[in-house]
Amino acid sequence: MPLIASILIGLIAALHLYILWFEMFAWESRGPKVFRSFERDMFPKTKVMAANQGLYNGFLAAGLIWALLIGDADWARNVALFFLGCVLVAGVYGAATASKRILYVQAVPAGAAITALFIGV
Repeated sequence: MPLIASILIGLIAALHLYILWFEMFAWESRGPKVFRSFERDMFPKTKVMAANQGLYNGFLAAGLIWALLIGDADWARNVALFFLGCVLVAGVYGAATASKRILYVQAVPAGAAITALFIGV
């Protein structure tokens, strides 16, 4: 797999591992500090929902890490494209429904990694 694409995929996987940790294990402690516009009492009420979302982010990270570990270049590229496509779609949907910031945090990096895979850098 091309070096820049591999680096981007690794960074995106790390981001999704962080999101997993945040949503599954630090929602009630760090959540109020990150989402200051939300009322504090909503974090305990939404803990299970956030953990579910965190688990999905973990699956995205696992798929991207898997792509980096596959020895066959074509197979690795296909797996990476699938999981990057999932991240891209989730980022666009999140930007449209939750926060425009998600576009820049998730969708743009995924698009950059997809581009790097296609141009071979």
